[in-house]
Formats: sequence, structure tokens, C-alpha cells
Amino acid sequence: MLRVIVALSLFFLSLHACEGGFNSCIAKVKDSKSIQNDTISLPITKNTRLVFSTTKPKGKILKHDPFLALYIVKDTKNFKYPFKINMREPSGIAAVNTYSALEGKISKRQIGLNKFASFRYKIKAPAILTNSCCSLEGIVTPRGVIEKVYLNRFINTKDIRYSDIGIRVKDTKRGIEVISFDPFMKKNPFKKGDYILAMDGQKVKYSSTLMRRILFAKVGSTHNVKIKRDGKVLTIKVRSQERLSGGYKVETYLEKYGITFDKNLYIIKLDTTKKDYGLKLGDQLLQVNAKPVKNQEDVMEYVSDFKFHATLLFERNANFQFFVNMD
Repeated sequence: MLRVIVALSLFFLSLHACEGGFNSCIAKVKDSKSIQNDTISLPITKNTRLVFSTTKPKGKILKHDPFLALYIVKDTKNFKYPFKINMREPSGIAAVNTYSALEGKISKRQIGLNKFASFRYKIKAPAILTNSCCSLEGIVTPRGVIEKVYLNRFINTKDIRYSDIGIRVKDTKRGIEVISFDPFMKKNPFKKGDYILAMDGQKVKYSSTLMRRILFAKVGSTHNVKIKRDGKVLTIKVRSQERLSGGYKVETYLEKYGITFDKNLYIIKLDTTKKDYGLKLGDQLLQVNAKPVKNQEDVMEYVSDFKFHATLLFERNANFQFFVNMD
């Protein structure tokens, strides 16, 4: 009898979610066990779940995006009323967890993999963003909101790689400014301080739109980018490469050398197929080109200052410091 009551309750919520408003969404999150501790596990079909987790989840993994810490996992419990992604403009959204719904809006858009979106009000992660019909608008992670366009792409595309043209940008009063560029990307034509005006003949006003176009492009595709540099308008032709880091993967531009850092700039992985610079696991990066670095943004900024090489100062075992030249 209890199972029948629960099934009827879920069926009612599925049919009348819009009428029930965000209270229905709270009930759906609770009934589907979509939020557990620090993990989001949303049923997206009757037999699969979209999982956000910074550690490998249990169960059969069908797909994984390490940049956004997303997984598609087989759902053995077969929840019958999965969450859908709303790809239309919502009339209103709320941040929902198992006990509350806070109505608001996305105040800052997601700028690619390096800056997640922001909700209008401070909310505790994990949570999900939904409209009043309980359709997904995004998920709330400790680093910010992953917007629905990224969730939709991950769920529906076979090639989950991201494309890269070697620039990181921000919005300024003067336009979309290049704040760092990958100096190790072969023949990278961009410079710090360039302003991006258009890509492939389409004007771009916001960093969020530009980075989405770049990331979602086919790896290896060629693009024409119109820029403004030193008061002159130029058109640059660039070929995209596969993105190696960003989001939940610490990014420093040194990934091309097979070096992976944690957030405190300790080496946590070395690719032995790459050139051996005498580095070891646990070495900590202290300086780039004679400038102290505390985080990945510092490294990316200072590495961009030199075209042909970067001089890195490392520390090993808290008592031995040494330099490495990358070129």
C-alpha cells in the first residue's frame, strides 16, 4: 500500500509540477534522492543519472567530463519521473535542495571552464536550479553554477572534448579583453590586451558567449577572429586544439608539458611520455618568471608575459629550491 501511495504521489508531482510550484520541486528532489551529502545525482532518464561529484561515484559510469566533474551513471533504481532540461527562457527560477527553494536569477553568466555562473543570492552547494515545472536550469557546485547549456551538451554529445584557441578572457568596459594566452600553443597569434570583436563573422559582446562558441566548436576546426590591438582592427586565422584543463582541473598552461598541479600548486601528476625536467611528485611551484605565484590565475598571467620560455622556481621537501626553464 505504501509503495502505491508513493508512486501516486510522484505521478501527481510529475503531472502537476508547474501548478505546485517550487514546493513540488523540493519533493521531487527528496523523493529521487538527487542530493546526497556533497553529491548531486539527478535522474535524467528512467535508467541513467547525471552526477556531479569531485570523487568517482559508485555504479557503472557511462560518460565522464573531468572539467565539470560530471558523470552519466546507470540508475539501477529506475526512477520513473526524471528531470528534463529547459532550453527555453524561464519565467522564474529557484535554487532547490531537499528542504527549501530560494527564488532568484543567474546574476553572472558562466565564462567557459574558468569561471562558473553566479546566483543572485548566496546559496549552499550542492543544489539545483529549476523553473517552477522542475525542469533543470543548472546545478550549484562549490565553485559556482554550471549552466544548463553545458549540462545539455554533456548529456547529448558523443564527443565530450572541448576546443581551445589559447586565450582566456574577461568582460571590461572596453569589451572582451584577453587577460592571458597560452604561450606554449604553437603559433598562438594572440596577445594580452587584445580585444575580441567577432568570431567567424558574428559579433560577440560577452565573454560567456565567446567562450561557449570556442569550447563547443569541433576540435581542429579553423576560425577567423576579429580583434582590436593597439587601436587597429585585425582578423586572425586560428586552428583550435583540444582543451587540456580548466574548471575542476587546475589550469596553468603547463599541462602541455605533462604537469598537473593541485590548487596549492603542488605537482600531483607527471606524464612520463613528456620531456623530463627532473621534476617529482610533490614539488611545489613558487615563482614564474621571478614573480611569486599563489594560484593558477597567477601562473597563467605570468607565463603569458614571456613568448619563448618561462623560468619556474620549484621547492622540494620544503628545503631545496631549483629552477626549471620551459621553452
